[in-house]
Amino acid sequence: MKNLIALLSGLIFGIGLTVSQMVDPNKIIGFLSITTSKWDASLLFVMGGALLVFGVGFALWQRYRSAPVFESQFYLPLKQHVDRPLVIGAMLFGIGWGIGGLCPGPALANLLAGNEKIIVFVLMMSLGMWVGKKLSTTKIF
Repeated sequence: MKNLIALLSGLIFGIGLTVSQMVDPNKIIGFLSITTSKWDASLLFVMGGALLVFGVGFALWQRYRSAPVFESQFYLPLKQHVDRPLVIGAMLFGIGWGIGGLCPGPALANLLAGNEKIIVFVLMMSLGMWVGKKLSTTKIF
């Protein structure tokens, strides 16, 4: 049942990305082009809607639930401070997002389209995640 709920959640997320056109790299590039006359604010509304849904859900969770439905506890981040790996990772994510116009969710949702640029993006994203994991275990940062 847990896997079915995860699958349905992923499908709903992918449908939402598709309906909001956030799987189109040009929409993201349009949002990031804030200083041009072609600025597209639609991503701002998608993010705002997501924050609203999360805020309501989080408030309800804190009030009525002590654990998820299919787990014995919630797994929340334990770190309470900003450190070098977080800053470096956020910068790399932002640079990649700005250059490619995609982040992991829309990239994965786009895989079924068979676009070779998206396939290369996902392969490079996977490679970057692998390298990041290797670097984090060698304590370079």
